[in-house]
Amino acid sequence: MVKAVIVLASLFALVCAKPHVARDMRLHESREATPRAFVSKGPAPGDKVLRLRLALAQTDIAGLQDALLDVSTPSSAHYGEHLSKDEVIEYVRPRPETLAAVNSWLAENGLSATSLSPAGDWLGFQTTVEHANELFDTEFTTYTHVKTGEEFVRTLSYSIPAALKGHLELVHPTITFPNPGSNAPLASTPAKIASNYSIDATAPSSCNTAITPTCVQELYGIPTTLATQKTNQLAVSGFIDQYANSADLKSFLKSYRPDLSSTTTFTLQTLDGGENDQTLKNAGVEADLDIQYTIGIASGVPTYFISVGDDFQDGDLEGFLDIVNYLLAEDAPPQVLTTSYGQDEDTISAALANQLCNAYAQLGARGTSILFASGDSGVGASEGSCTTFVPQFPCGCPYMTSVGATQNVNPEVAADFSSGGFSNYFGTPSWQTAAKSAFLTKLGSQYKGLYNASGRGFPDIAAMGTDLKIVNAGKTQSVDGTSCSSPIFASVIALLNDQLIAAGKSPLGFLNPFLYSTGASALNDITSGTNPGCNTNGFTATTGWDPVTGLGTPNFPKLLAAVGL
Repeated sequence: MVKAVIVLASLFALVCAKPHVARDMRLHESREATPRAFVSKGPAPGDKVLRLRLALAQTDIAGLQDALLDVSTPSSAHYGEHLSKDEVIEYVRPRPETLAAVNSWLAENGLSATSLSPAGDWLGFQTTVEHANELFDTEFTTYTHVKTGEEFVRTLSYSIPAALKGHLELVHPTITFPNPGSNAPLASTPAKIASNYSIDATAPSSCNTAITPTCVQELYGIPTTLATQKTNQLAVSGFIDQYANSADLKSFLKSYRPDLSSTTTFTLQTLDGGENDQTLKNAGVEADLDIQYTIGIASGVPTYFISVGDDFQDGDLEGFLDIVNYLLAEDAPPQVLTTSYGQDEDTISAALANQLCNAYAQLGARGTSILFASGDSGVGASEGSCTTFVPQFPCGCPYMTSVGATQNVNPEVAADFSSGGFSNYFGTPSWQTAAKSAFLTKLGSQYKGLYNASGRGFPDIAAMGTDLKIVNAGKTQSVDGTSCSSPIFASVIALLNDQLIAAGKSPLGFLNPFLYSTGASALNDITSGTNPGCNTNGFTATTGWDPVTGLGTPNFPKLLAAVGL
């Protein structure tokens, strides 16, 4: 306590002692208004300590993006030749002149920073609100999230010295706001029973009453034989104190995968003070779902649960960037990472969204397939009302794979909650141009002005997302959500990787160039269903790619052939 007082007093003295000097400041980032669900409480206390992060300009991010496409495109001569950790770092390590400029500015203001990423492109430091207001020619304000009552210190605009333009990409957290409501699991909590579940006479009998691992395996042709390659890893990310319970997993396997040993379990990894409390009453619906439908479908694939605690180094990103930097620091990151969390894109600044997307590009270049649930709000906002369609973050990033949801069995149709649309931050990637153009031609003028026609479309693929049976806190229940779909598709990719590695080939890595080319015909095209929102019926699933179910659901035998096995 005494140390904290000394630090605060020192910071205050620094601000008071520093004479005012005219500076050449340039507006760097701004937003027009406070996001939905936040209200201002007035200026933040001057002595409040802020943990700020600086994103530095990377040496050759365009070169990294080109290299990622080169190793991820099936027609490329370098397909599958994923980059090493050191090769990726060389692309993103800040130039010496950038480090010199930023460190000099910090020193001039009595500050020093620590590196927060393997390449040194993220720095962190602490200062007071009063000092930060002076540093960035702004006024930090206290905002309250109406629904939760949580308070956050943010600003609507800030400036940086002209000398740092081209060296400093952004300061965080500043104009980015958290999204507490949508950082909850995308699966219903408490879980709801699906109301639109149905099957027809040709469906597998295992799907008669609910979706279980056996039903999913028969529906998509997924093998039940054990994987053989121990170097092949499937990682499940865990956030907001969601704990994967081992006793629940054991009960789940006994009930729904009796052919697997009930002692089959996962390996725990933690960061940011994460843990995995095994008290049964604290078992998380999302964590249990994700672990049960990876271990329960990716038979024998080594599975990791990465628990991200609350001591975030990345501020409003709630550990999203921290987990990527954590994996980038590993010599052998997992071949597949599935995440079932997200938030409205417009709560994140465009510059920050771009930085996280570039981090996904780094991990993809290392050979990791990154999958995210697309969200459960159709074309609408995850919280609050909307007048235009609200894309979900980070699904607009072109360097990850977004997974939508289906319901019913034979025929599968789009789940009406499946989020999909077009990013307002990221343009159409080359591998999606033809597929997206075909959809927009069919759409015509419908919803003109409600979405960004030039944006990257999502989701890319889909899988079953209603009435999945899980065991949570010792009780069997059913869940809905795209967070059911992402671990299912991630398991399919992990099993494909197992066979690729066994054949002496590289794992799939960044999936989208493959999915939109040779992989497209290996998916079950979903051609009916909509995703309502913003007082509209939303988009309609149709032949080919659509922003409801993407290219479709997996057909394992066809995918196996498409990857050359």
